Amino acid sequence: NRIQYLDLSVFKFNQELEYLDLSHNNLEKISCHPTLNLKHLDLSFNAFDALPICQEFGNMSQLEFLGLSATQLQKSSVQSITRLHISKVLLVLGDTYGEREDAESLQDLKTQSLHVVFPTGKEFHFNLDVSVSTTVSLELSNIKCVLDDNGCSYFENVLSKLQKNSRLSNLTLNNIEITWNSFITILQLVWRTNIEYFSISNVKLQGYLDSRDFDYSDTSLKALSIHKVVHDVFSLPQGHVYKILSNMNIQHLTVSAAHMVHMVCPSQISPFLYLNFSSNLLTDTVFKNCTNLANLKTLILQKNQLKELINIVHMTQEMKSLQQLDVSENSLVYDESEGNCPWARNLLSLNMSSNILTDSVFSCLPPQIKVLDLHNNRIRSIPKDVTGLETLQELNLASNSLAHLPGCGILSSLSILIIDYNSISSPSADFFQSCQKIRSLKAGNNPFQCSCELREFIQSVGQVSSDVVEGWPESYKCDYPESYKGTPLKDFHVSELSCNTALLIVTIVVPGLVLAVAVTVLCIYLDLPWYLRMVCQWTQTRRRARNVPLEERQRTLQFHAFISYSGHDSAWVKNELIPNLEKEDIRICLHERNFVAGKSFVENIINCIEKSYKSIFVLSPNFVQSEWCHYELYFAHHNLFHEGSDNLILILLEPIPQYSIPSSYHKLRALMAQRTYLEWPKEKSKHGLFWANLRASINIKLMGKA
Repeated sequence: NRIQYLDLSVFKFNQELEYLDLSHNNLEKISCHPTLNLKHLDLSFNAFDALPICQEFGNMSQLEFLGLSATQLQKSSVQSITRLHISKVLLVLGDTYGEREDAESLQDLKTQSLHVVFPTGKEFHFNLDVSVSTTVSLELSNIKCVLDDNGCSYFENVLSKLQKNSRLSNLTLNNIEITWNSFITILQLVWRTNIEYFSISNVKLQGYLDSRDFDYSDTSLKALSIHKVVHDVFSLPQGHVYKILSNMNIQHLTVSAAHMVHMVCPSQISPFLYLNFSSNLLTDTVFKNCTNLANLKTLILQKNQLKELINIVHMTQEMKSLQQLDVSENSLVYDESEGNCPWARNLLSLNMSSNILTDSVFSCLPPQIKVLDLHNNRIRSIPKDVTGLETLQELNLASNSLAHLPGCGILSSLSILIIDYNSISSPSADFFQSCQKIRSLKAGNNPFQCSCELREFIQSVGQVSSDVVEGWPESYKCDYPESYKGTPLKDFHVSELSCNTALLIVTIVVPGLVLAVAVTVLCIYLDLPWYLRMVCQWTQTRRRARNVPLEERQRTLQFHAFISYSGHDSAWVKNELIPNLEKEDIRICLHERNFVAGKSFVENIINCIEKSYKSIFVLSPNFVQSEWCHYELYFAHHNLFHEGSDNLILILLEPIPQYSIPSSYHKLRALMAQRTYLEWPKEKSKHGLFWANLRASINIKLMGKA
């Protein structure tokens, strides 16, 4: 913003205010007001001439962070806050700082962390004493000393005063522009202080380095970090710099983003426990045949120019204590024909992500590996014949080309598996049964094919703890088929019947078998095969009849009635029925005298029924026991419905109890229930009327001849 003036009394009604950031404005003056609960107050990067410290600041006992800016420092300016114990103080010095400088102005501060930002772009000609007695961590930014004939004498003088501060353990130099000689001198100065952790970042080095010895004795330094170095490659005294760095008697060394093309092996057994040379230009020859890194536990070679994995394997062979190796973001490849891989035997954690490794890498892994990162490579599967992974606990295979979710048959100790962003469409449903020790699975963002196989996996996910499957359900969505694309797996449902082939077969076959059995039983019970044959013959006869002209068919009507009866009732038919009907010039068709020899019984029945005006059935208990009588009744009844005429006459000779009619004679049951029948009277006085009614029902003039 562009605030130039602020009266802190505007916050008088905000008594609970704890955080106030007014940095990067144009403040030149502030009017103070007690804000006792402030914990964070930032007035840095403003246009103050003197330190903007009010008397009221001395009462801010809760203050943890204080950011200030000024162009001049006076010891009296900080008196009001010398009683406060502030965790961190940020002091930004303006462009005109140095004209009126009080070197001792900061000595009475009580802070654990002090960050001083010197003017940008100015040569360092300051004498500010930053060795505040209470400071544990000191950061100095914007240090430039390349034009001074005496090197960085002013800055070296500032650093030399740090020796008297016994509490200072962390020193950070940021945004530095110095010569090579001054850089080595600064390292040597820090070496003799009580500083344990020294970090240098954003360094620009110029000039040449004079050959000199470096005194490694009497140091408290444990870790040196040099990050983001810019220098002239042609003026870099490579051999001398590498020698100084490699022989440092400290435990942790980081040189990253420094355009370093090589690093030599220490000249003697090194105390290095941790080496970080990430974002450089190192090649496969780094530390080749180096036997003096026996104490090294962690080596980071991320973002370099490494090519052959087998060379890295041999590099680690002499690193007896190496436990963690990071060679990610290189161009590593491995060919199985290169032979065995004699890794450091104690290597437990290996990061080979973002390389060009394929499935063959699984035959080149450390024997005791516990943590393996292979994400962003070209791996398609884990070979089934892989051995030696029994100790592996954490495996990262994200961003590869895996098509299947690996089981834990060869990964018996696996507890963490990261396999997202692959090509897995149908993960195995028995994964959690195979991987009993798994406590974290990250398999989202794969092209899941929502099918029956996936349904079983979804069910298995629901049976484990929600903490086990990371990213569920938001990262698990259907990719295929199109109708389900984008659907969360938890919302994908398909029926058990659609997925269970055995159940589907049972569901279809069992009812089919039941139906077949039922049809078979009905066929046997109702004699359906006979009916089918009879219908077939009837159909053929009717087809032949349709080919005969109507007048000719009328001429073929030769009888007034066809009589169907049981042989047991033949006496009544011959003695009573025939004589009483034929005396009136009525023609009767009887099977024993009118059936044509050579034709089948069925065909004779059909012909007689068709040539007769009516069909008379003499019903009695004997009739229902006759199979042929039933067939004759069937054809006559069929003709009744086919012709649409009333051609059936039923004569009840003797009463027939319903229970005596077989169930297969359902047509007879139906006819007796639906149609009126003539009952033969026992009284002789009624016989005349009976015959008269019967003759009247069949009396018709026939065109044909008998």
